Amino acid sequence: MIKKILIANRGEIACRVIKTAKRLGIDTVAVYSDADKDGLHVSMADEAIHIGPPQANQSYLVMDKIMAAIEESGADAVHPGYGFLSENPEFAKLLAKKNITFIGPNPHAIQAMGDKITSKKLAKEAGVSCVPGHMGLIEDAEEAVKISQKVGYPVMIKASAGGGGKGMRIAYNDEEAREGFQSSKNEAANSFGDDRIFIEKFVEEPRHIEIQVLGDKHGNVIYLGERECSIQRRNQKVIEEAPSPFLDEKTRAAMGAESVALAKAVDYDSAGTVEFIVDKHKNFYFLEMNTRLQVEHPVTELITGVDLVEQMIRSAQGEELNMTQDDVKLKGWAIESRIYAEDPFRNFLPSIGRLTRYRPPIEGKKENGAIIRNDTGVFEGGEISMYYDPMIAKLCTWGEDRGVALDAMQHALDLFELEGIGHNIPFLQAVYDHDRFERGDISTAFIADEYPDGFEGGDINPGHARKIGAICALMHDITEHRAANISGSLPNHQRHIPDEWAVQVGDLNYTADINGEKGLRTIVVGDGEKAAIEMEVLTAWKPGQPLVIALVDNKPFNFKAEPIPEGYRVRHRGVEFKVAVRTPRAAELSEVMPIKEEADTSNLLLCPMPGVIVSILVEEGQEVQDGQALAVVEAMKMENTLRAEKKTKVTKINAAPGDNLAVDEVIMEFEVTE
Repeated sequence: MIKKILIANRGEIACRVIKTAKRLGIDTVAVYSDADKDGLHVSMADEAIHIGPPQANQSYLVMDKIMAAIEESGADAVHPGYGFLSENPEFAKLLAKKNITFIGPNPHAIQAMGDKITSKKLAKEAGVSCVPGHMGLIEDAEEAVKISQKVGYPVMIKASAGGGGKGMRIAYNDEEAREGFQSSKNEAANSFGDDRIFIEKFVEEPRHIEIQVLGDKHGNVIYLGERECSIQRRNQKVIEEAPSPFLDEKTRAAMGAESVALAKAVDYDSAGTVEFIVDKHKNFYFLEMNTRLQVEHPVTELITGVDLVEQMIRSAQGEELNMTQDDVKLKGWAIESRIYAEDPFRNFLPSIGRLTRYRPPIEGKKENGAIIRNDTGVFEGGEISMYYDPMIAKLCTWGEDRGVALDAMQHALDLFELEGIGHNIPFLQAVYDHDRFERGDISTAFIADEYPDGFEGGDINPGHARKIGAICALMHDITEHRAANISGSLPNHQRHIPDEWAVQVGDLNYTADINGEKGLRTIVVGDGEKAAIEMEVLTAWKPGQPLVIALVDNKPFNFKAEPIPEGYRVRHRGVEFKVAVRTPRAAELSEVMPIKEEADTSNLLLCPMPGVIVSILVEEGQEVQDGQALAVVEAMKMENTLRAEKKTKVTKINAAPGDNLAVDEVIMEFEVTE
């Protein structure tokens, strides 16, 4: 029996493994780089061992350092999490030689399925439908172009050893195939130490649906339903749910049967995932098999009641599966939001820095039966580093049906306090409020279809705007009364606080008449056109609190707010806007106030995120065309190509390959045009 597990990983997945190990009474060992010395997984584990510099290829990816940590700690088992060494068969073989239990599949299964070229050949032999493509190795960019032409555009260029969206590009023409091949090779080499690339047909309007499998060392394999993972950006999943709102029982059973057959073909004996692309006619094609625990495994756990980490540990110990396929029942609905340190308003570019505020919603069962779960590896005051994946947390909700789970997720995100870095909560909220998502009418092209020019936030819901206007008027009233009641002032000398306010919510204008002095207030909100609406508002908000929790007509209504001159900057359901609260007279005068113009930066190429310049693709004095690649910036293991937004001339280059730049540092300057 396993007595001590070393987790060869970091962040939220290391914390996740530690939780199950503690519940089972198994000691844990964390490993950490210089960047992670204060990491949450380090404090959660029973002991922790330093393994090197921040760069993964000098710490978490170095097998000798992991092996030294195992020897030092006396651990008798290793859980690799996902990423890093989790799908490295040589690591599993090395552990076996040292009589250390690997909590994952056998090396043969890892080797067969972890390599995407080999896995597709095996899938074909097992009778699994596969996407057309070229499975052989590709030597250079020109060969990639020829293969892409033969397969037919659009094509997907992928790293053979890839995962997590790294080393993946979609190409619609020869130029994109040429550029994508080189970027995919670079990312693959940096992330996996393996730059092999293959090409396959890109199925347009596809859904990304995967099957969770579970096996033991006695030949038993079952599947635990499916997960819908179609909301993606840069080929990396953002939102997952289980089950899929698209599949029917017949398709689910067919996909499950093929997944089990494929797993049995390689004697699979742990938790793993078989991924499929599914078209609008429910035709499905094998994509790849991940021989590890998936990031999105919590939604499967929530609808099945199965702890996948526990099952991995039991399988690694040689135990037989304690359930059959008939025992697997899917109950309710679960949704997972991947909360990333990235700015959706800047094309989802990574963000780094200190978490000045990190207060997720309280986990557990709620009054409506919904469950909230938050898997995380960070804490308030911690740093988001440029060296690793930008994931902050995985917020999950469960409900008896999709509607309950979705409503719980929307309220949970309303309550999630996260400050100090750019993050994607506004985008997640906008997706959940989108009618296409509510209908389940989604595909992997959802973000490109709905936000073709980038995410700029949603539109203010007029019904929500009225409530926000009423609450902000009350917040202003609370603030003004607090200021009036300063220490030592006499009641007869306090300044008068009006009951009626003019409230501007974005471009919408309201009047708010507040009745009552404390506790439950009645607020009459009018817009000058329709009949005024009376609302009952109750809040315990105090000045300085960034999260506003309120009841409007006895129903929860929450949003984020920070004070600005004359009001608040509000964030709610993917929309950020200003709310001005003024006296009626001040509102009249504000209409004649001059508006400050924004600085013109159209003649500058600014670094959109903290990162390293990989290459500068143009020279001073060169004329460039609209859409031409100008520079490549790497951040958090992802390469980002920056392109010209118009035809112009480069007048000055301010950065060079290898330079570390901060957000909005100038990379190059262009000719000023009238």
